[in-house]
Amino acid sequence: MSDYGTFGDEYYVNMNLSTEMELPQGRESVLHYFEQVQRRYPKMANFYAREKDEYVLEEEKEKDSGSYRWVSVEPKRVNSGMVSPSTYEDACEQHRAVLELVPYELSVSPLDCEALTVMLGFDFVCKGNHNEIVTEAIGIAPGLEKFTQLPYGKLLSNEPVVQFALDEDCKTQCRISFESRTGAFQIRTGEFTEEQLSVYMMVRRYDSLGAKENYADEFTRLSQLCRDLVDEYLIDSVLRPLQTAISIR
Repeated sequence: MSDYGTFGDEYYVNMNLSTEMELPQGRESVLHYFEQVQRRYPKMANFYAREKDEYVLEEEKEKDSGSYRWVSVEPKRVNSGMVSPSTYEDACEQHRAVLELVPYELSVSPLDCEALTVMLGFDFVCKGNHNEIVTEAIGIAPGLEKFTQLPYGKLLSNEPVVQFALDEDCKTQCRISFESRTGAFQIRTGEFTEEQLSVYMMVRRYDSLGAKENYADEFTRLSQLCRDLVDEYLIDSVLRPLQTAISIR
């Protein structure tokens, strides 16, 4: 398992680069880019089109760990991800490699950056009302607590989102969010199946890069910020409480 793998049933590290202008969509440009990625990671051999103008290259899942790498290109976004990496740095190394390629293979100028994002996701497979589990683990806003005492007040949704700045000009931001897979039908019938309850932490930089900046170095800065926030806050305040709330059900 990875250095963060003990805090959920599955975890993954993704990078997204959103551009202001459309990326090259020609056959030669797209294939050449994926060929360069494959040279660095030869096991990435599954190439396909997911939707119109979205192309994906990925590995087969490893049987024991479920780990695999993937990259994709959309009309205005470059994506890179790794599921269940052996270490956080292993995933970040892949994302930096992609960001070193895109200026040359996809003609992405530092001016063309709308947003650069690193995202950590944690999935917990569990039965029961995910919204109640989140409430037990991290609570609910005090001003809304009385609503949980209403007649028939079964909690149908509690997916808190918080977003805050990490610098004075608000160009670097952090967003923490939750995703429940519990619906009203399950709550009404009391028939719950094992579904994924997800926690996402994103650190994102907005606007063009400066003259002395590059994508790989900026990603390194964002990934270090993200790791610090996970280590200092998310683990003890969110991930461990969620594990406890799930285990006692």
